[in-house]
Amino acid sequence: MRYLGLLMVGFAICNLLCGGFVMAEGHEKIGIIVVDVQGDFTRFKDGSLAVEGTDEAYVRSVESATKRLKDMGYPIYATQDWHPKEHLSFYTNHKGKKPFDVIKLNNKDQVLWPPHCVQDTPGAEILIDKGLIKTIVKKGMDPNFDSYSGFQDDGGKKTGLDQMLKADGIRKLVIYGIATDYCVKATAVDGVNAGYKVIVVKGLCRGVATDTSNKALEEMKEKGILIIEDLDMEKIKAF
Repeated sequence: MRYLGLLMVGFAICNLLCGGFVMAEGHEKIGIIVVDVQGDFTRFKDGSLAVEGTDEAYVRSVESATKRLKDMGYPIYATQDWHPKEHLSFYTNHKGKKPFDVIKLNNKDQVLWPPHCVQDTPGAEILIDKGLIKTIVKKGMDPNFDSYSGFQDDGGKKTGLDQMLKADGIRKLVIYGIATDYCVKATAVDGVNAGYKVIVVKGLCRGVATDTSNKALEEMKEKGILIIEDLDMEKIKAF
């Protein structure tokens, strides 16, 4: 009986230690967010809001990196602008306005964009192999609010991404895509605010403008986001 009691104590200690190890590992589970790699944001597809450097080679490099991460077992999440045609961020919905004019909308400065990523149009399509993606999170569906972040729109309405990530046990995010100075930055910052460790892969991002992209990278660093040039798994795991 004494031997049996000692054995049971041993099993209990082992379970406690192993359980603690699993929990510690779970806290560092990594998820990948590919931000808005869609036709209208690329030169590759002659998009209506194409960002510099988004040629076919760029899109294929994103797809290749994403496939590598998928093959390594990391879940892939993608964000997708999915605007109604009457969206108030489109200059065409404001009489007398031009592309990139800035107006006050909902007490915030709003850049007026060319119509882009309109629901059910080719320009809204995600360009990487959708078979790699676990979940696509659509954003920007409310015509009254822009939505740069994959987590919420400018009115504060949540997309559900945070709940998905937490349900999957994700604690660390690797983020890349389009555009560095808008949707990548907003998604990364909201990720930190939601309690995740966040890494942005600069070499897999493209920005609207050099000055605003550089400023965005500095602001992300100040928020505690790790900026890496390439997909370096050792740096990602060590962060």
